Amino acid sequence: MLDKNIMKKLTFLQKGEITDYLIYTKLAKKQKSEHNQSILNKIAEDELGHYEFLKHHTNKTIKQNHFKVMFFFIIARFLGLTFGIKLMERGEEKTQAIYHELLGKVEGIQSLIDDEERHEKELINALDEEKLNYIGSIVLGLNDALVELTGTLAGLTFAFAEAKAVALAGLITGIAASLSMGSSEYLSTKQESSHSFALKSALYTGVAYIFAVIFMILPYLLINNVYLSLAVTIGVVILIIFVFNYYISVAKDLSFRKRFLEMVSISLGVALISFGIGVLVKEVIGIDI
Repeated sequence: MLDKNIMKKLTFLQKGEITDYLIYTKLAKKQKSEHNQSILNKIAEDELGHYEFLKHHTNKTIKQNHFKVMFFFIIARFLGLTFGIKLMERGEEKTQAIYHELLGKVEGIQSLIDDEERHEKELINALDEEKLNYIGSIVLGLNDALVELTGTLAGLTFAFAEAKAVALAGLITGIAASLSMGSSEYLSTKQESSHSFALKSALYTGVAYIFAVIFMILPYLLINNVYLSLAVTIGVVILIIFVFNYYISVAKDLSFRKRFLEMVSISLGVALISFGIGVLVKEVIGIDI
């Protein structure tokens, strides 16, 4: 007979397993790729097996966490399958700790721990998601837009000192740069890959650049004070860098802190230098627009 503390832990784990089973099952049904569908169904089968194993010890039928099922299903559908699943797995520290606490107390627990580790190391990493194949192109587009346009807007802010003029110049510069980046990405990628892959890489690069441009010039369109607009734009840049690097750190298992600080330092450094150039153009050379 298991004591109350162990029974409570088993019940908690049982609820988690049936919840994860339903998440993987729902996601599998939405997959067009048979490869991904097969992987998700395999994980779902394991989770159901874990639930049945735990049910054998608790003699209870436990219902799923409906909120968690819907939350991670929506996250995976809108932000990417790999991101959604890995984000879910990152929240399983408590579950893993409890499983290890039960070693030697409940027979057969080690096999469940081995399954959970296999899910992350082998099965989840084997998922094939198109957008992650083009992550390098997205990084290129975002990084260039954030660095180049932050510098451009900072320089224009002091040179023009008029929000709408800065927005117009920034938009023209941004669109031209996005087309240039996209075409450059196509030409460089075409040397090593197929026409289709090169074209998609170019589109991902260009679209990522354009989205960054839109968010960065919005403050200049909505706020009349040009210096306040620049301050808000810098805040937007930091937010974009934060969100993007968090996404990449989860989806690709990369270091968040290092990449985030590196991109912020480069973007703000370029902005500071460009702002100084704007001061030089206006005050020293005497060009005033």
